[in-house]
Order: sequence, then structure tokens, then C-alpha cells
Amino acid sequence: MNWQISRRSMLRGTGAALALPLLDVMSQIGHAKELAGPPKRFACVFTPNGVYPPAWNPTETGTNYKLSPILEPLADVKGEVTVLSGIDNTAAKGHVRATSAFLTGSVMNNGKHTVSLDQLIAQTIGSQTRLPSIELGTEPPRQGGSEGLPIAFANTVSWSSPTTRLSPEINPRVAFDRMFRAADSKRQAEDTQSVIDLALEDAKRLNSRISQADRHKLDEYFTSVRSVEKRIAAALEPKARSWTPPNQPKLDRPAPGIPKERNVHLKLMMDLLVLAFQTDTTRVATLMNAHGFSRQNFTFIGVKGDHHTISHHKNQKNWTDDYTTVSRWYVEQFAYLVKRLSQIDEGGTSLLDNSMLLYGSGLKDGNGHVTKDLPLLLAGRAGGSIAAGRHLACPKGTPIANLHLSMLQRMDIPAEKFNMSTGTIDLG
Repeated sequence: MNWQISRRSMLRGTGAALALPLLDVMSQIGHAKELAGPPKRFACVFTPNGVYPPAWNPTETGTNYKLSPILEPLADVKGEVTVLSGIDNTAAKGHVRATSAFLTGSVMNNGKHTVSLDQLIAQTIGSQTRLPSIELGTEPPRQGGSEGLPIAFANTVSWSSPTTRLSPEINPRVAFDRMFRAADSKRQAEDTQSVIDLALEDAKRLNSRISQADRHKLDEYFTSVRSVEKRIAAALEPKARSWTPPNQPKLDRPAPGIPKERNVHLKLMMDLLVLAFQTDTTRVATLMNAHGFSRQNFTFIGVKGDHHTISHHKNQKNWTDDYTTVSRWYVEQFAYLVKRLSQIDEGGTSLLDNSMLLYGSGLKDGNGHVTKDLPLLLAGRAGGSIAAGRHLACPKGTPIANLHLSMLQRMDIPAEKFNMSTGTIDLG
């Protein structure tokens, strides 16, 4: 085939710009960086309030370790995930500081911090994509004070400067528009016309000149994008109920565009993260499963009480059981994300193979605000630089900044130190 297109080609239509997945027709042209293969991506999935340690800790190390009760949902993707232990959040105490230090590994001083891992990566490689990074979440920002600090400091894990926090976008449609609609179409945010439809004519032109294999990839990709659009519409505009209760309580209308069901909401944000990476719209992402001082309830999975309250369980069995149920649910959602990434082919390797996903909490145990031996998972292989599918026990007391530095290096950023790091961790 003589006709080829750039890896950065986009489908364009009125008010839309849609990046493409990796196609065979892109494989042999462009700059030297394009010839090197699929790019590496970094994502952080943050979960608040810690875990119940006896239900998290695996007892064996290496590849033959047994999944603990909280980690059992990883069974189908166990070979793609590394369980990390022995790593401390040495720079933090309490929910607020532990959240703010999760990607900085440094001490917050008078409301000032250091640039977080995700933003340092974005500032280094972000010019190669339309968006340097995306910050996603599911829970609105909270106000008030706790532990001598504004709770607002736990709204995010992303710091682009010592004084600038990046708040996550929790509205799926707004996040989608930001990623896939042209900048001048913000005023059309309520317009439900499909981005695919806007770029249809350009897609037809491309479709007539590519191979059958590329057509298949493009069809799969379009189906994936449209599926997310339909799910957003369904979540925000549910079908009429078949029965209406005779007594209607007064309802306070929530912020526009937020799905009512937590599992629907979180999966939508995960699917948007996948699309952002698949289209190379960005290579850096954070996803806040919830606010770092989250009081969300989980009655939909049979748990009584809010997450923050049950994290202070005082070793009472009914609370530790509920605490464990919530943690398992979060790990189950992460397993979904890992599996989705593993199913996307990028020319002999998967999107997961070319990604590095950090999952965890800034606390080990909410009861006592324990910050030693954090509950951490690392999924993906970062282009072959990480040996997945094992429990890696680091020396006790390893600073989390050492993990940050090791991940920076696997993103091909030649750093020798990151904030409070004292060395690196052998992830290979």
C-alpha cells in the first residue's frame, strides 16, 4: 500500500475532532517517534479511606501468591497486575494529607505542595497529544475542615504547581465533550448529535482508501465510541418508569449530567479513560473513584453506613465486613478497567501492554489513619518494562516517592530523583 496517513490524523466535522486508533495504514510513516510503536500511557486510579489489612494482604510473594479476599475480583486479570507491599506514604497523616500526597510523595506545607507524578509526566510528554492530561472523578468537591486542613485538599491527587490543584471532571458528558468535541463547541454541550455523525463524511473518505483489516478496527472503534455516547444518554435521560408511586417526596435537583447509579457512573468514567488512551487524545489520566474524605454510602451492595465511618471500624466484625465489601467492589471496578484495556489491540500488543496503571489509597487502614504498607496495585507493562502478574514485596518503609521515580523512568523520563525519593524499585 503506497497511500498512508499520519498517526496523529483526526476525523473532522462541524464542531468535532475525533482522534483515530492505531491503524495499519499509519504504521510506516511519520516521525521517528511514530516508528517506535505505540506510546506509553500512565493512569492513576485513586480509592479513598484505605482497606481492612487482614482482608487485603497476600501472604505469599512472587507469581504463585494467593489472592486475598479483597483482591479476589482480580482473578481473571491476575497475570496483568502486580501487587505491591512495603511502601509507605511517609509524608502524610490523615485522610486529607494522605490524599494530597498520593502522587506527590511529599509534605504539604501551608497549603502548598509539589508537582504530582501525573502532572510532571504531562508537562514532559503532554505536547504530543491534544490534551496533556485528563482528570476524572465521580464525587463532587467537598468543603469544610478536618485534621486542621480544608477538606477541599482531598478533592484531587493532581497538582500542576505548588499552589494549583486540578479538580476532576465528574460529569461524563462534559468530559466526553472536552475530549472529543472541538473547543468552539462548548456552547453546544447539550446538543446530543453524535460526534461520529459530525465526522461521518471524513470517515467515509478514509474508509474507501484503507485495508479490510483497518476497516474492521475502525468499525470496532466507532462502535465503542457510540456505545459510550448511548450509555451517557441513557444514564442522564432514563426511560419512563412503568409505575409511579402515589406519593411524591420533594426532590432537590442534582447537578446536571451526573448519573444516579454509582456503578453506572464509575464505569462510564472508566470507559472514557479507555477511549482517551485508545484515541491518543491524552497519555496521562487520573481517576478519583471518590473524594479522599468520601462519605458515600454503598447500600446498593448491601452496606450500611458511609465509607468514611466504616473505615474507622474499631475492629468490630460487622464494620470490617462492610469495609471489606466496599474495597472488593472498588477492586472489581478496577479489574473491569484492566480487562477493557487488555482487549484493545495496538498492532500485536494491547493497550494495557503499553500502559501503566497505579491503583490504591493514601491510607492503608482508615482505622487509626495508618499510612504504612499502602494497598497498591500496578497494572500493565509500560511497553515491556514491567514484569506483571506477581506480588512484589518491597523493603519495609520504602517511600512511595521511590515508586513514583521508578514509574517516571518507565515513561522514558530521565529523572534521578522525585521529591522525597531515596532510590528506585525494580519493577522489571
